Amino acid sequence: MQVQVNHDNHLIIAQDTSDRLGREVETSLSKYAQQISRIEMHLGDVNGTKHGDSDKRCMLEARLDHLHPITATHQAPSVQLAIDGALKKLDHALSHAIGKLRAHKRGAPEEPS
Repeated sequence: MQVQVNHDNHLIIAQDTSDRLGREVETSLSKYAQQISRIEMHLGDVNGTKHGDSDKRCMLEARLDHLHPITATHQAPSVQLAIDGALKKLDHALSHAIGKLRAHKRGAPEEPS
């Protein structure tokens, strides 16, 4: 699974932090490693230079084989909390989508030999 970390102009992420966040995403979603080809993480500060209670945003987009991309977004007071929230939401969405796919495959008639 490839993880790409992106950030906006208001929130600058150093390369070592980007690498650490990529590893965190890989670890958190490792149970889906066979189904996911790529994860894109988009980090941003929704208020720009202004401060706010939940102004940090993390949007995760998972690219899966044979499925449309699945996304999850979370806003929180800190970047880490935004990432944690988005990971939790994405985990739930992936579990649901992959579960539906497996159920569909189990219920499909067998192909003639």
